[in-house]
Order: sequence, then structure tokens, then C-alpha cells
Amino acid sequence: MSTLKRLDGRTALVTGGSRGIGRGIAERLGRDGARVAVHYGANETAAKEVVGAIEAAGGSAFAIGQELGTPGDAAALWAEFDRHADGLDILVNNAGIGASDSFASMGEAEFDRLFAVNVKAPFFLAQLGAERLRDGGRVINISSGLSHAAVMPDLIAYAMTKGALDVFTRDLSKTLGPRGITVNAVAPGIIDTDTNAWLHESEEAWAGAAAMSALGRVGEPSDVADVVAFLASPEGRWVTGHWLDATGGSLP
Repeated sequence: MSTLKRLDGRTALVTGGSRGIGRGIAERLGRDGARVAVHYGANETAAKEVVGAIEAAGGSAFAIGQELGTPGDAAALWAEFDRHADGLDILVNNAGIGASDSFASMGEAEFDRLFAVNVKAPFFLAQLGAERLRDGGRVINISSGLSHAAVMPDLIAYAMTKGALDVFTRDLSKTLGPRGITVNAVAPGIIDTDTNAWLHESEEAWAGAAAMSALGRVGEPSDVADVVAFLASPEGRWVTGHWLDATGGSLP
């Protein structure tokens, strides 16, 4: 019986892969046989824990650190990546930040920071990564259900960044399509991660979030990671330019 896995021989980069949804994606791609670059912005210890978990499961991984949203961030990240790997097959633009202020109170500095991390960084990571990405590869951008429904209107600026990422996904699929590279966006809903620590503040908070889903529960990182794994796999070869709702039926 063959022990080959569907991503054997492929290399993946997962930005923000040290925690939350990114960690779930990194570990799933590792289980599928990919060698995974686990990117982190500041928490090296967490990234190394993910690398250790992937290796303990029989996979291969390495950690690379680079703060995003700073001048030259993409070039610096790729320079570090090149120290460990020769070429790329799967780019997952997962790293992102949320907004702490509403429309009425948001200042220019936070607005600029949101777009620098959530939009500018993925753009230039893909631009500079295109020369490393092998033909037949994958680009998967992590979007949000908020780009398609105003269910949390106070997060308007954050939703705007994800809307920009969706347009980037659509148009980049045409740019890279001649090389057999697919480009898709996966949109999570409310996921139980440390970013959403408010879910554990009360039973009411958890129940309210679960009630938003047609499936009656709060999402887990693995729910999103499994969707990403499909798009990264050979089975996802005919899906491109697509925004995939992975909110568990939370949108109106």
C-alpha cells in the first residue's frame, strides 16, 4: 500500500502560521505531505511549537520571522524563505490584523496599518513570490465573511481590507492562470481562536456566536484548514478566482 501523501514534494508558505487559523492550516498541509514554512510576526516560540508539532506528526517544517506592514516586508520575508527552500508550490496569505476602533473613532494610523498588513503585504508577497512559485501552484488568500455581508458593521475598515483582498484574488487568478496556478479566497466566519477570546467571556457570547451559524456551533481552525487543504490539493485544480464561503452558513 502506498504511503505517498497528496502534497508530497511540495513546499508551502503560511503567513501568520504560528497561531489560530494559520496554525491549523500549517499543520494540515504538513500532514498532507508538504514542507511548510511557518511564518510569524513576533512570536518565535509559538512558530517553533508549530514546527515541532508538524515534525512530530512525521512532516517537515521550518519557521521564518518577519513583521508585516513595514517597508520592505515582503522582500525580507522572501530572503529568509530562500535560505531554507528552493521554490514554492503553495502560498497561503493568512496573516492579518483586526480593528479595535469603529467607523466613528478610527484614526488614520490604524487605518493605514490595517491596509498595510491585510492588503499591501499579500499583494507584494504574491508579486515577489510569483518568480518562486512553480507552475501548477496555488495561492490561497484568507478573506472573511464580512466582505460579503454587513453582519458586524463596526468592523467596516477591516471588512474593506478583505474586500480588497477578494478583488486581488479574482484578478490575480487571470494573471497567473496561464501558468496553471490557481488563486482562491477562503472566507471564515467566527472561529474559536485567541483572537476571538471574547467567545469565552460568557456562555451568552458563545451561544450567540454559535447561533449565527446554520450548523449551530462555533467554527474551529480545522474547519477552515480542511477547505484550504482541498484548494491546495490536486483535487482543487479546476477551482480558481473563487471566493469560498467557509462561515458555516453564518451569512444572511
